[in-house]
Amino acid sequence: MEESRTRRLVQTLRDRNVFAHVRLPRAGGAGYGIRVVMPDGREAEWEAGAAGLQAQVMRNGVLVGFVETIPGSEHFTEEQIIEAIAVTDYDRPIGRSEPPSTRRPVPPPPPPSLADRLRSSFRG
Repeated sequence: MEESRTRRLVQTLRDRNVFAHVRLPRAGGAGYGIRVVMPDGREAEWEAGAAGLQAQVMRNGVLVGFVETIPGSEHFTEEQIIEAIAVTDYDRPIGRSEPPSTRRPVPPPPPPSLADRLRSSFRG
């Protein structure tokens, strides 16, 4: 990706509360990329090239997972790239980018049991 486009994408991701940074080109490598830092210390390094949008997930410089090339992503608009990066599930060894319509809502936690309510009433 070119620098100006990468900076726009990073700013929009930050506006969506994604901890994103511009990744400078590697020596002898392709253009700019996007680095997403996760709370547990992992980092996803996104690249968008002729083959499409893909990422490597690293921890302390060691590859711990990846996001396979997203089919059709070589033709994504900036909004589609932002959405794909923002909704990716990084917790699997092979991450998946799911469109918002296919994401399952997280069920609410079950209500506290009678025993839990009684225990909490005895705490000071």
